[in-house]
Amino acid sequence: MKYTQLGRTGLKVSRLVLGTMNFTGEADATDEQSSHALMDAALDAGINFFDTANIYGTDEEKGATERIIGSWFAQGGGRRDKVVLATKLYGNMTNDGTPWHQQSWPNHDRLSALNIRRAVDASLTRLRTDHIDVYQFHHIDRATPFEEIWQAIDVLIRQGKILYAASSNFPGYKIAQANETATARGLAGLVSEQCLYNLFERRAEMDVIPAAQEYGLGVIPWSPLHQGLLGGALRKEREGTGSRTHVGRSATGLADPAVRAQVEAYEKVVAEHGMEPGEVALAWLLGRPGVTGPIVGPRTAEQLESALRAVELDLPASLSASLDAIFPGPGPAPEAFAW
Repeated sequence: MKYTQLGRTGLKVSRLVLGTMNFTGEADATDEQSSHALMDAALDAGINFFDTANIYGTDEEKGATERIIGSWFAQGGGRRDKVVLATKLYGNMTNDGTPWHQQSWPNHDRLSALNIRRAVDASLTRLRTDHIDVYQFHHIDRATPFEEIWQAIDVLIRQGKILYAASSNFPGYKIAQANETATARGLAGLVSEQCLYNLFERRAEMDVIPAAQEYGLGVIPWSPLHQGLLGGALRKEREGTGSRTHVGRSATGLADPAVRAQVEAYEKVVAEHGMEPGEVALAWLLGRPGVTGPIVGPRTAEQLESALRAVELDLPASLSASLDAIFPGPGPAPEAFAW
């Protein structure tokens, strides 16, 4: 495994981030025993950066994923000490069947000082640890000023409950606003941004990634295969394998003739170079400026092994040129939409 610094910090993290959103304990996702086995395999492979969120689980048991990680930590063997643990807060955490993105009761979601205090204590309990290494804001909160947010984070850092603060799904201007407010308070500010970024979805290159680089944030792409679209979706469709081919962005994308043509061209050029689509998509991200490491969410040991191969994969210049031709990026702002 290769390692890098997380943004401008002294923290060393693996070039792959283990995503745990599939760890819900449900039979149709990844059950607890299988989740533990995958975390053990990731740690054995040198992956030390684990990402989760307080809302991961089910509508009836939000927090199930953190609970599963906590039960894994409780097995000992140095598991917690070896892991750089990142979790998130923002969504509604009432376990009454209400979807996480809908408010069920006031002050049980978003980034008020009250909810930050409540959320971090609940996550620590589920995770069975005394601190969170990277505490991430899962979304911007337009109703709460950053002065209030940083006051709450400063308290948590002084209490030793969190070490670093970070963002997810922030636009570039909010990254700037957050860090300028933190600087005015003498705080470190955000250290990383977790954003949707992959070959197919490159809009982060317009201002999110430049803002992250300007302020020294590491970039952590989520959905690096665009929910299966870049993981050999057409081949799996022909073979009748891969359940993700029929859901989410993959299903929606393949129904669009233009997108289907792009994916067909992608799989063809990757095959001509004797490589695997999913591994190429990860390797491309690993070579992008500012990227710390993509989040991979394996459901099986084979998927984890495939992701690990991507770390050692060098893309030929001819293939990189072909990828840019198939999936052209928007370019930086303002040139992307102005002169």
